[in-house]
Amino acid sequence: MQPTFTTIQEARKWASVFLQQYNRESRVADLLLEYHLDLSFSQLLAYERDSFPSKQKDPFIKDVKEHARTGVPVQHIIGHAHFYGREFKVNQNVLVPRPETEELVLGVLKWLSQTSISRPSIVDIGTGSGVIAITLALELENAEVTATDLSADALEVAAENARTHKASVEWREGSFLEPVSSSMDVLVSNPPYISYDDKKEMADTVVDFDPEMALFAENEGMAAYEAIIGQVKRKQFKPKLIAFEIGHQQGIQVKELIERHLPGYQVEIRKDINQKDRMIFAERQV
Repeated sequence: MQPTFTTIQEARKWASVFLQQYNRESRVADLLLEYHLDLSFSQLLAYERDSFPSKQKDPFIKDVKEHARTGVPVQHIIGHAHFYGREFKVNQNVLVPRPETEELVLGVLKWLSQTSISRPSIVDIGTGSGVIAITLALELENAEVTATDLSADALEVAAENARTHKASVEWREGSFLEPVSSSMDVLVSNPPYISYDDKKEMADTVVDFDPEMALFAENEGMAAYEAIIGQVKRKQFKPKLIAFEIGHQQGIQVKELIERHLPGYQVEIRKDINQKDRMIFAERQV
């Protein structure tokens, strides 16, 4: 049975209730309304008593029901996600960027602002949709940014995002630092860090739609960090800053891993806005 709403306000109420019945976030209703009606959130509220356009009604209902029943991320439905105030294309080949990752970028920018490095070289490992690399390239006019990913499909999405935003980034395909031949000032990464044991507890919106290789890592989620640190040591790279996003229970393990294999780094575990351990910042002292 199709809903009988006639105004934007009624459509919003129907979608919110319908989504809640499937244990989905009611906020998705607003995102889909903004997309289908080409309105900002403030405009939605301002025009809420207006009639709902008849041409948009069936597509809107279809997308609400699809998200509710399958868990497909709303970002996949609308084709983009927001990160650091910009829109980025996302699909099944890349992770949907999370707000916590913006804090990692902010940390890198703040660190660089406190140094005398005028033309920083930055390498983003496991770039996915390219949000970290592109944001840093846009926020730092003189930066030389390189990004790597094992997935050619992910790099295709990232390159398209770079073209859209007119960002200068060099894309390289390969495993972590393998395609990189020289050291850098900043090594930054949001690698796969979820243990396979945690998969059964995760939401279907993530497990069923985000690429598995970008989510999960062996050895209780530590394998990617071990591989990256091993490559830094083997290639004798000496980045001035290593910045990782981490799982909220991995701080001590990643800190000890860096201290054990890369002497000379001062390692700090930082919390995110929710007061969970979320980032590692390791600064070279020698």
